[in-house]
Amino acid sequence: MTDPAEAPAYASARGRWVLLATVLGSAIAFIDATVVTIALPRIAEDLDASTGDLQWTVNGYALTLAAFLLLGGSLGDRFGRRRVFLVGVVWFGVASVLCAVAPGIGALIAARVLQGVGGALLTPGSLAIIQSTFVGEDRARAIGAWSGLSGVAGAIAPFLGGWIVELASWRWIFAINVPLVLLVVVVAVRHVPESMDPTAVRRLDIGGTVLGALGLAGLTYGFTAWTDHGSADAVVVVTLVGGLLALAAFVVVEDHHPAPLLPPALFRWRPFAGVNGATLLIYAAVSGLFFFLVVTLQVVAGYSPLAAGLAPLPVTVLMWLLSPRMGALGVRLGPRLPMTVGPVICGVGAVLLAGISTSAPYLTAVLPGVALFGLGLSFTVAPLTTTALAAAPDHLAGVASGVNNAVARIASLLAIAVLPLAAGVGSSLTDPVTLAPAHRTAMIVCAGLLVSGALVAFATIPRTAAAVRPTE
Repeated sequence: MTDPAEAPAYASARGRWVLLATVLGSAIAFIDATVVTIALPRIAEDLDASTGDLQWTVNGYALTLAAFLLLGGSLGDRFGRRRVFLVGVVWFGVASVLCAVAPGIGALIAARVLQGVGGALLTPGSLAIIQSTFVGEDRARAIGAWSGLSGVAGAIAPFLGGWIVELASWRWIFAINVPLVLLVVVVAVRHVPESMDPTAVRRLDIGGTVLGALGLAGLTYGFTAWTDHGSADAVVVVTLVGGLLALAAFVVVEDHHPAPLLPPALFRWRPFAGVNGATLLIYAAVSGLFFFLVVTLQVVAGYSPLAAGLAPLPVTVLMWLLSPRMGALGVRLGPRLPMTVGPVICGVGAVLLAGISTSAPYLTAVLPGVALFGLGLSFTVAPLTTTALAAAPDHLAGVASGVNNAVARIASLLAIAVLPLAAGVGSSLTDPVTLAPAHRTAMIVCAGLLVSGALVAFATIPRTAAAVRPTE
């Protein structure tokens, strides 16, 4: 960790360079987690893809991202956070090129799977670098800025993707990653300090990594196949049961491994368990809402890809303006209040967005819900991220970041696999007659998840920032 006397100030030139590298690095992973959704109708036309294929185009990336995030955080703590971060950035860039030139849907899904591995290496490193570089309120402001600017990148992504898809080709949504990757590498090499956990055991938890990946793969494949083949299909049953058994074995292995990928002791600390429980519910709702919103606006309401991509723009503006302030405010007032109020506001926005139909003027049918959703996210994201890192010892910054990011990506993974099934869209994601009522159901489900996340936060998150810190 950085000595407090040597730590850069948030507003210093050195602090800004560190923030630039970490924000841009995580942004390329966030952008590709969202921008692909806007291009799904065009990918379906160009590559003759089914609904299951489209789900795997999203979930292939989310699966490996979620499965290897813990490994990425653990590797950073052991071998150097900047080093692993840079490996992930370069890996992601190479995989992006493979996505851009994919000749068919199978090749695209395979390249997306590789992208997820790169994202898993770079994402926990970006937050762990901030945690180990800044101290005190500067750390909270930096995390708030990271949350806000990364959120801006994620919200800009659908607009940028819509513009690219409409004027050029969906392939260019992957090609634009290359200049960003080059910029991140240059800035990180020149300005980001190296850090690691000197007490970390060098032995890796291979068994935990494999079992975690198999468990997530089984559940994701099972729920996605359920959409096309039904619940009685043998493959669906076997993969779902296999996934559950693998995750159960993962818990047993982690409890007995001398250097576990996921230290069970972390979850015995109530704030850490609570913030990750709230993360699971909130991010499932966020991912499900954006997945349905940009597709429904195109398929049901007749928006162009560019117009659908512009629809979430108020989220960008609000998070950019408010997230850094909310990070610092969460330190002064405590994280419980914003983490309770924020998701409820998001839930009201989701209910308003449930009314989108064939006649959906943006100013009356879309903007109010999107604006409320963005306001709620601005209240929630920075305090949630700060709490997730603060609730673990500083020397486990990479593991804590990896856990929280893994929980968020698992939430996204399961939401995109399960929500179309729960909403009744079946295999008709591009059929407006089926999608319209499914969209309404999906938005209500998302609202319920958000309120549940608020209740978990209220019940488990301490009132003060100081009380979040572990006692040992």
